[in-house]
Amino acid sequence: MPLATQLNRASTMIGKHLQVFVRDNNVEQALRVLKKKMQREGVFREMKRRRAYEKPSERKTRERGEAIRRARKAARKLAQREGLIPKPKPREDAARRPGPRRAF
Repeated sequence: MPLATQLNRASTMIGKHLQVFVRDNNVEQALRVLKKKMQREGVFREMKRRRAYEKPSERKTRERGEAIRRARKAARKLAQREGLIPKPKPREDAARRPGPRRAF
């Protein structure tokens, strides 16, 4: 495989670039949007995880646990959609708050 192809694959595996637009010199809002995007992408979780060395056995155990949690969540969501289990009640504070404002 050519080196250029290997480098291209490696760059796509690392992750996508986050981009935030600053409008009307409102840097504070742009920072909030950037922080929210980084939170959704899991950047902070990844940084925290990489602070110290993780043994391969610990990594496998952690990844196995994450996979089990994802599978359980997917099964729970499917059961809720099919009506086998009731959907969770909405939180009171979430019902009072207006939806998030989006910066496009």
